[in-house]
Amino acid sequence: MSEFQVVGAGVAGLCVATELAARGASVRIFDQVPDSPGPHSCSWWAGGMLAPDCEGESAEEPVTRLGRTAAKWWERHAGGVSWRGTLVVALERDKGELSRFARLADGHETLKDSAIAELEPDLGGRFRRALHFRNEAHIRPRTALAGLVKRLNSSGVQIETEPPDRDLPSIDCRGLAARDVLQDLRGVKGEMVVVRCPDVEFARPVRLLHPRHPIYVVPRGNGIFMIGATMIETDSRHNASVRSILELLSAAYALVPAFGEAELLEMGADSRPAFADNLPRIRRRGRTVFVNGLYRHGFLLAPAMAEMTAELVLEGRKPEIMDEDIG
Repeated sequence: MSEFQVVGAGVAGLCVATELAARGASVRIFDQVPDSPGPHSCSWWAGGMLAPDCEGESAEEPVTRLGRTAAKWWERHAGGVSWRGTLVVALERDKGELSRFARLADGHETLKDSAIAELEPDLGGRFRRALHFRNEAHIRPRTALAGLVKRLNSSGVQIETEPPDRDLPSIDCRGLAARDVLQDLRGVKGEMVVVRCPDVEFARPVRLLHPRHPIYVVPRGNGIFMIGATMIETDSRHNASVRSILELLSAAYALVPAFGEAELLEMGADSRPAFADNLPRIRRRGRTVFVNGLYRHGFLLAPAMAEMTAELVLEGRKPEIMDEDIG
């Protein structure tokens, strides 16, 4: 039996460990923080949108193509996937943004007036046109991560905090911490808020387009919503700024004024690892394989990255996104 150690228990590490275990490999997984996954990981603050077609508006082709396998992977390994699509809207003054988005992204249908209200009653009468990406999905990130941990535990795999075993081949999924080796990584900070607003009900994620402050609002159930997220070029992993939170909340209020009465539950921020082109990489250096650079696409691309990593280390099949192989 093949034996591997995975370093890092964020979304990338947990997906890689899950995929290896599912293929019959013996796995150990390490994280320096007890009770991982948790707030120290950027995946803790994710939106959980499995929206490959929407990402086609700004991302390179591999993000859309590889991301289309994500929802079924999460359904198979963690469950809890909501298959209700994504709705994209813009205020009348920003209607040009919606037309631009429609040109750049595939897989949508255009809705008007009553069709919007039928899909999301709380948006009825507020928007004249919307894009519905019917084939997209979303998950609750923390619940999904816990589901992977539970699955690994049932296979006898526990998250350890002791230093990795130097004698075992390693798969490094440490995110920005791996810059001690991958010096071309950079940080892109994302900030988010979680609110409770019983007066608003969404069945699916809603994206509000804006030239400067686009947001997405993701339903978490029971009147709870995640509102995110900024993209700031910085390695800072500290708290969200007042300006960012004001922009997020102001945009949510513009989407549905009832958000003005919401209860603020949580604010969070972290810096996501990215390479220059915002595409992920698999790199092998000696006995270590690095899986990194998921940018803002952690939950969307981690399943495909995990599958390619497993094929590399178990079958010797070189993945398409492998740009270095120093054996």
